[in-house]
Amino acid sequence: MTTDPLSPGDTAPAFTLLDQDGASVSLSDVAGESVIVYFYPAAMTPGCTTEACDFRDNLGALQTAGYRVFGISKDAPATLKEFQERDGLTFPLLSDPDLAVHKAYGAYGEKSLYGKLTTGVLRSTFVVNPDGTLRLALYNVKATGHVARLRRELGLAA
Repeated sequence: MTTDPLSPGDTAPAFTLLDQDGASVSLSDVAGESVIVYFYPAAMTPGCTTEACDFRDNLGALQTAGYRVFGISKDAPATLKEFQERDGLTFPLLSDPDLAVHKAYGAYGEKSLYGKLTTGVLRSTFVVNPDGTLRLALYNVKATGHVARLRRELGLAA
């Protein structure tokens, strides 16, 4: 099932998911703040590790600019905890095992993998404004260099 992509100006779909510690985290918990929500295929895989470490390494600058970061995958909280500890990740990792939130954001659907059409997680990033609308909706992003691109698009110095 492919879901329709979101666009800037759309309302960010609400969610409540478990984090790496089994605590419940809702988008409404950070209402009134700017939030970066990114979806990645699987914890501890090479591309996802590159992307997560890139967010970790840029987290200070993002937080200084007023952004919170949430990473979302279908992995179980225990796997996310292992990922967090292994790579020193300092932002919440959220578990969406039934892919409901992925689908609500259009981050799950058909994609080309090594020239073959398949269905899966679309590496995607969304920037949510303090009013709950989307500032950016970026689909099929590259794991490498993505945070630098995001910082440029948000007008944050590299």
